[in-house]
Order: sequence, then structure tokens, then C-alpha cells
Amino acid sequence: TVDFRDLNPTTLDSLFAILERHAAEIGAATNTRFTIRTTQRSEPALADARLMEVVAASAGALGLSSQRMPSGAGHDAQSMARIAPMAMIFVPSVGGISHAPQEYTSPEDCAHGVDLLLNAVIAADAL
Repeated sequence: TVDFRDLNPTTLDSLFAILERHAAEIGAATNTRFTIRTTQRSEPALADARLMEVVAASAGALGLSSQRMPSGAGHDAQSMARIAPMAMIFVPSVGGISHAPQEYTSPEDCAHGVDLLLNAVIAADAL
């Protein structure tokens, strides 16, 4: 299984074409037959600029550091972005390890994330 992620659908198409080209080259060189098929495709969903500002301002008001970062993951937010504005809040994981058994986020950082979410929802409601 190959999982391509990017914020630009054109880049995703290019990556798939590169995969097909390399598979054909390897197949020709090794007399190997590849079958490539798409089993799932999720289009990128961009976060709402106004909500990202609300999250950043709420983090600042709480004395928390923040940075904008793209997410290529298939979070529920990806589906929600099709029907409503969306933004995501990420809390730090020790060592930057994410989506793995070794992932750990301190209770304090989890609490900061909850505080940030509450403040951002209140601020967004005032828009």
C-alpha cells in the first residue's frame, strides 16, 4: 500500500504517475509484473484561514506557542471541511512521535489543548 499526501491535488496526481513510471521501469528490468490500482483517494482539505487566525490568537492569549502546519492525515476534519469551515489543533508529542505506539503527550499538554479548543470555540462563536 502506498499513501500519498499533499495539499495540492496536482502533486498527488504527479506522484501517482511517478510511481507508475518507476514500476514499469523496474518491471521491465526484472521481468516483474505490477498491478497498480487506486483503492481510496481523499482530496486535500484546507483549513479555514479565519479559524486558523482564531486558533493562533487563542493560543497567544493563553501564553501558548503555536505554529501553522499542514496536515495530510485523513482526520474527521477532512470530511467536515466539505460542509463547514475547519481548523485543527495539534498538541506536542514527546520526541515528535505521532501515530505510533511510542506516542506520548503529557497530561499538561493535553490540558493546554483542551483550554485552547474551548477558547477558540468561544472566539469563533463571536465571529
